[in-house]
Amino acid sequence: MEDPSLERHFRGHKDVISCADFSPNNKQLATGSADTFLMIWNLNPKARAYRFVGHKDKVSSVQFSPAGNLVASASWDKTVRLWTPTIKGESTVIRAHTAVIRSVSFSRDGQHLVTASDDKSLKVWSVHRQRFMYSLNQHTNWVRSAKFSPDGRLIVSCGDDRSVRIWDTTNKQCVNKFTDYGGSVTFVDFNSSGTCIASSGSDNTLKIWDIRTNKLLQHYQVHSSGINCFSFHPSSNYLISASNDSTVKILDLLEGRLIYTLHGHQGPVFTVAFSRGGEYFASGGTDAQVLLWKTNFDAFNYKEVLKCNNRRLNPEPPPHLTDIHPRSPHLHTASSASIEINPSFNVADTQTLDPPVVDVGQSLFSKTHRVSSLVNGVPAHNEWRNSRGFQQRPSSSKRQEEEETHIETFTQEEQTMHNSLPPSLSSTLEHIVEQLDVLTQTVSVLEQRLTLTEDKLKECLDNQLKIVLQVRQAEERETENGSPTSSL
Repeated sequence: MEDPSLERHFRGHKDVISCADFSPNNKQLATGSADTFLMIWNLNPKARAYRFVGHKDKVSSVQFSPAGNLVASASWDKTVRLWTPTIKGESTVIRAHTAVIRSVSFSRDGQHLVTASDDKSLKVWSVHRQRFMYSLNQHTNWVRSAKFSPDGRLIVSCGDDRSVRIWDTTNKQCVNKFTDYGGSVTFVDFNSSGTCIASSGSDNTLKIWDIRTNKLLQHYQVHSSGINCFSFHPSSNYLISASNDSTVKILDLLEGRLIYTLHGHQGPVFTVAFSRGGEYFASGGTDAQVLLWKTNFDAFNYKEVLKCNNRRLNPEPPPHLTDIHPRSPHLHTASSASIEINPSFNVADTQTLDPPVVDVGQSLFSKTHRVSSLVNGVPAHNEWRNSRGFQQRPSSSKRQEEEETHIETFTQEEQTMHNSLPPSLSSTLEHIVEQLDVLTQTVSVLEQRLTLTEDKLKECLDNQLKIVLQVRQAEERETENGSPTSSL
């Protein structure tokens, strides 16, 4: 079994990366940052990235809709935006809460959104009508995270009141509550079947509960600092977690143990996310870079994977089988060996240049108002870092600055030059920019159509291959058994 490997990195954000999500077709990755921007990265190495301008404060949560035609983002500016992930950068603003919004999430059918806020409430919204539907109000402190169950009948939420709550979306009542936490509960989610929930905390723990029996199935304490985020593998056999200890860890939930510790970020890691198919996962943190990792968890027979890891790690005799149907909660500590992966030593691909970044979402000449609030590439108001208890990131290295010259933004000096231009010349330049925007949109449409054509062609080839195989199998059967005509 090959270990997870670092495929690419993405640089373009100027501050802490707080959230990430893959598109349903696994061709794009959306990230949000304390620099106020939403960025959409194309996984095709030659494609451009798009930076969406609109939020007035830190972006705290981002998610693609199940159909992939919308991206929802939540922000400290108390709004949620629904973006169309194209070059046009169109968005609809929902003024959702009276305080910072920490989380936004789509229901599985894409019809509803749930938001969680520092105003201690959850709110559910209709996506199609873009209207408020109802509130859920029993948390007694900031609400950090909220997710729909796969069938949409339940919502799970967590917050600084050290509780996890499960809500019934039909009667809009809290139907269950877990309070066995030593600190704030930072993140919560359902597994793919909806039978279990996992929650992470500032007390360095990660817990998995069976919501059918209300029993604690597994209790991990593998990080040395608070856990900020985690993500279930689509098979629900694995889970990745991100922590303030600068590592990403991969847990084997069937065996009940830590199997990988990934290094690569400098400083706390705030977000991790598996792709929809589980082939990739992304991580981001205070170093303002997104790391794209490749894994092959489903490429091998599961028993062979376990055998291979057993030989490499020489763990204790299999003590964790009771965790699947436990008699009592069982604590997993960091004492078990895990495979350490440090990409700075064994990955050559990190030298790949970052893709060019195109700003969308507002007129080109108004971008300077956003950029002028940056000091050495970092927003002057750095509340995110201060509230999390760590220091400001030092200025970028020379190489990083050279890479970031791809980003198409105006500096204050350029804005001053623009203001000093004669009106006629300024008007001409703006007209040229508009024409370039039209050309860019046309190219984007052509790219989308080409991608669609490629997908259709691949589908036709697959179908043709299946037909050929079926014909061959039919001919072989006729050869073996004799044709009906010859038997008569």
